[in-house]
Amino acid sequence: MLKEQIASSLEREFSEFGFAEPSVAQLKVACGVSLRTLYKHYPSKEEMIVGALQHRHQRYLAFLLADVPETGIHSLKHIFTKLGVWMKEYAPHGCMSMNALAAFPENDFIYQAVKSHKKDVQRFLGEQSVRPDLSTQLFLLHEGVSSAWPVIGEQALDAAQHTIIKLLSEN
Repeated sequence: MLKEQIASSLEREFSEFGFAEPSVAQLKVACGVSLRTLYKHYPSKEEMIVGALQHRHQRYLAFLLADVPETGIHSLKHIFTKLGVWMKEYAPHGCMSMNALAAFPENDFIYQAVKSHKKDVQRFLGEQSVRPDLSTQLFLLHEGVSSAWPVIGEQALDAAQHTIIKLLSEN
């Protein structure tokens, strides 16, 4: 339970301040634990980042699944609408996973955590659409919204939703 609370606090800090900015001492304060307790659960800053990313991954998928009406086109519309809410409320600076990868491009531990998250999102979109053959296209739309959000906001979401309708009606 304490490890999850620490991961939640780490997620908030990294989301707000990025990955280079907060020192381990600042992270310790944000988590409300001793340095020894922080290092007991997350022995390095990289492990703190991965813990935060994994916590966010679980929270994100649960957020998208909340109140999903059904599978297929209605499910995708709902999911992409929720993606817009997520971006406004929790990720105005873009995808936290991609930001971590940009901050630590050579770190394989972080890369594997991001890759796992992205594969899960791709699989999730294929399952929810009942079109696993379109999971890559849907994933690219999802990622496009996440990447473009800081620059064009809801325009990215509107374009993705329009493209989803067109994509599913053509196939």
